[in-house]
Amino acid sequence: MEEEAMEVEAPSGLHMGEVTSPVRRVLLVSAGASHSVALLSGNIVCSWGRGEDGQLGLGDAEDRFTPTQLSALDDHGIISVTCGADHTTAYSASRAELYSWGWGDFGRLGHGNSSDVFTPQPVKALYGLQIKQIACGDSHCLAVTMEGEVQSWGRNQNGQLGLGTVEDSLLPQKMHAFKGVRIKMVAAGAEHTAAVTEDGELYGWGWGRYGNLGLGDRNDRLLPEKVNVVEKMVMVACGWRHTISVSASGELYTFGWSKYGQLGHGDFEDHLVPHKLESLSSSFINQISGGWRHTMALSSDGKLYGWGWNKFGQVGVGDYIDHCSPIQVKFPQSQKVVQVSCGWRHTLAVTERNNVFSWGRGTNGQLGLGESIDRNLPKIVETLSVDGSSGLQIQAAKVDQSSGRSWVSPSERYAVVPGEAVSYNLHFSSYPASGFHELIISLLHLCLRTLSD
Repeated sequence: MEEEAMEVEAPSGLHMGEVTSPVRRVLLVSAGASHSVALLSGNIVCSWGRGEDGQLGLGDAEDRFTPTQLSALDDHGIISVTCGADHTTAYSASRAELYSWGWGDFGRLGHGNSSDVFTPQPVKALYGLQIKQIACGDSHCLAVTMEGEVQSWGRNQNGQLGLGTVEDSLLPQKMHAFKGVRIKMVAAGAEHTAAVTEDGELYGWGWGRYGNLGLGDRNDRLLPEKVNVVEKMVMVACGWRHTISVSASGELYTFGWSKYGQLGHGDFEDHLVPHKLESLSSSFINQISGGWRHTMALSSDGKLYGWGWNKFGQVGVGDYIDHCSPIQVKFPQSQKVVQVSCGWRHTLAVTERNNVFSWGRGTNGQLGLGESIDRNLPKIVETLSVDGSSGLQIQAAKVDQSSGRSWVSPSERYAVVPGEAVSYNLHFSSYPASGFHELIISLLHLCLRTLSD
């Protein structure tokens, strides 16, 4: 689950509009459940990994094992990209337009319906708004405007939209609960949401079973409620069922689910209120990211730390053991890290030398390495890295991207990956009347996903 700020500082003095040759440098990366997206200098967007729900935006349902240019967004002036679990968004400040694509169930794309979209389409309800930050969770999204107002849309069965109801919203709706309060940033988990105000207050709402709202209990909240914190907060991120925040003094706090050690406190115990991560108290944390069951934190001196679920090597420390305390992730030539993003089972990072690294689950090509194997140490993504480019060119999409929607047979989209429980996505709007057997297939996958939790 990722929350990407619009005001991106380009590494090594790079300007947002600069185009380099032959390598365009990566300004921003974002990781979803099993796909990845990057924003390059020159406002170029690339995507790779699983494509079965259209989340790559390339006009088909094919996986891509190396970064592929999303040419439909060329010349759109994109300044930010954000992955949800199985959908993606991109924002153009010059056009004041947000685009979304991928899995459409529950209205998470904001287009007024639940249809899947296979190429970027504008969210018409937000047209003209100047947006400073987007957050995408498992199946809901939020946008923060320059004025500090919040719009939310998508799934809402636990109140994660903060609208005071449990009804899904197919279109963005303004959150009136924050009237008179300027929001700095928001973060979206699977079914919960968090926000930090310009005054440093922390709020939580939505699903709270594991204490992931930080409110001292396990109850859901349909409206934002202030979290009791001892310091002013400047940053927040959500994992699937846990939350991470950073104070103005650079201290890191975590709370919520910790079955896999994703809170980092040296144990596997849930915390119902924010708990300071003492092991990183000597570091000033300036960036955080939450995965499905793992966490990453980046310090001001460029050191990256990871902990939590590590079945596929997504912590990046050379093993497949879950870690309940932070461990530093090492990079070749001790490169400093400038940006990190956690997917469900994989992780992406950008270093100060303009190199992109990936590690963790690779079965759908989400690592961008041209293969489908897992990696437990950072591996350079050749086509996106200055040190590893060797003149390689970014692949261009070879599909017709003129139409936004496409239907793909669920029997094709839910092929079983050996040795792994499959995604639980249910695309009820896609099934023809005669497709009952395909619906049963998807229900079986839902059962497998539930058991895997």
